[in-house]
Amino acid sequence: MSSAETAPPVDITESAAEQAVDLLEGEGMDTDEAGLRLFVQQGGCAGLSYGMRFDNAPEDDDTIVEGHGLRVFVDPASLKYIGGATLDFEGGLQGKGFSVENPNAESECGCGESFRT
Repeated sequence: MSSAETAPPVDITESAAEQAVDLLEGEGMDTDEAGLRLFVQQGGCAGLSYGMRFDNAPEDDDTIVEGHGLRVFVDPASLKYIGGATLDFEGGLQGKGFSVENPNAESECGCGESFRT
């Protein structure tokens, strides 16, 4: 097995997982089934933007990534744009919340919420 086959399609940092699990539990969602949906949509100043929402369960064709107690659901269309990305969370006064570090992005807008591949 090569390292490409063993690497997760999306890496989840411990801080992102802790924050998302806390939010899921605060919504009364079952963290064994529910998870964070990470997706890509048209829009933003650079052409594509990231989206996130909580879902009670994955769709049949989703890729499911688990890390630090968090399940992340990614649909096939979004996976081709964000495969190999890292989901992170930065808190504090200058923190910007959840962020996606995407190696597939050729350019990003100044806010880091939209990108072009």
